[in-house]
Amino acid sequence: MKFSIVIPAHNEEGCIASTLEKLIAAMKENPREFEIVVVNDHCTDNTAEIVSEIAKEHPEIRLVKNENVPGFGMAVRAGLDHFTGDAVTIFMADASDSPEDVNRYFDLIEKGAECVFGSRFIKGGKLIDYPVHKLVINRMANWMIRMVFRHGLNDTTNAFKCYRREVINGCRPLMSRHFNLTIELPLKTYLRGYKFEIIPISWTNRQHGISKLRIREMGSRYLFIMVYCWLEKWLTGKDYHRQ
Repeated sequence: MKFSIVIPAHNEEGCIASTLEKLIAAMKENPREFEIVVVNDHCTDNTAEIVSEIAKEHPEIRLVKNENVPGFGMAVRAGLDHFTGDAVTIFMADASDSPEDVNRYFDLIEKGAECVFGSRFIKGGKLIDYPVHKLVINRMANWMIRMVFRHGLNDTTNAFKCYRREVINGCRPLMSRHFNLTIELPLKTYLRGYKFEIIPISWTNRQHGISKLRIREMGSRYLFIMVYCWLEKWLTGKDYHRQ
């Protein structure tokens, strides 16, 4: 199998080099074919130039551009249009996710899992320097999603998840332009009949740059996707269910 890592990047010149170095080192500990697809999401700093320079030494790295409107969701969607692997994981440019957890995801995919979803809030999960106000909002949002959909996952909003190619194709069309894509993908995975495994993962707050997530702006967008997926569940029957 070939594995892909999609990294949406908007003005990440302070951390993208370190993130790529960590990923390359972790991935080369295992004898598997992989690629890293970095998506230039309308960067106005030197992110794209840094990635291009590193790619000269590491052909596993490819730089693509989000040709559509800017936004986290659009950048991820651009990466999902360009990856060539049999499975893909979405990895944050600030390396808040653990490269070692990427290998754990891919190990389970190789053993037959259709999707692997990490949780920072189950036994074995780990949080380092998570802002308290974001933690409170995160837990409330994830509790609400879990109560509505009863899918057994308590960390739906985390982008760091892994999907086989056929799952990504089965979840299309994707609607979200922003961070609400982080719940659209796993909810559609569940509603359309794909199976996922849950493992504990670790998360570390970024050391460089600023977070692109604006909680106040995202509330209505998350709610829109929740309602959209709820309507699919109750009004379309098996129209979009896996064949």
